[in-house]
Amino acid sequence: MGATNRLACYSDPADHYSHRVRLVLAEKGVTVQIIDVDRNRLPPKLVEVNPYGSLPTLVDRDLALYESSVVMEYLEERYPHPPLMPVYPVARGNSRLLMHRIQRDWCSLADTVLDPRSSEPARTQARKELRESLTGVAPLFAEMACFMSEEQSLVDCCLLPILWRLPVMGIELPRQAKPLLDYMERQFAREPFQASLSATEREMRKV
Repeated sequence: MGATNRLACYSDPADHYSHRVRLVLAEKGVTVQIIDVDRNRLPPKLVEVNPYGSLPTLVDRDLALYESSVVMEYLEERYPHPPLMPVYPVARGNSRLLMHRIQRDWCSLADTVLDPRSSEPARTQARKELRESLTGVAPLFAEMACFMSEEQSLVDCCLLPILWRLPVMGIELPRQAKPLLDYMERQFAREPFQASLSATEREMRKV
């Protein structure tokens, strides 16, 4: 991949981890080649630069990065405008902790629901826990324009791909989750979010 002269992102068009990286790229207006990959037929070049063959994988000339959190932080440093992390260390630490909690509390449940290898009882339990957890934190979304912030951040980029997939996970939020539902409506309508969607993701909500 040493001959690559532009940014390329190997992406699973259905995967929320790939989606979060595409969303960061869209938020920053980065020109990038998105390469949709079938996990069952990995391109030789992807295997060449990433020994795990995992997605997403970002290639920036001679540099190849994988693991979505690593890629997102690299993009934040490589393309600092508009910023998606706070300036001050304490605020940055809080943002990183929120991203960790989203991963641990919500992404893990979504992964169980979305994985066809999960048993039906496990999927049912994970679906129930995710719905209840999101409903429980919904009031927080009434306080600020974004999640725990007045500015768009990497935290939103981690959360929104999960929320976009609620219909395909069979999760419908109740009316008492209105602040969260309003947040979703605002965010999903934003131009960067729309630009981040793959054709597969558009089908999830028939956009």
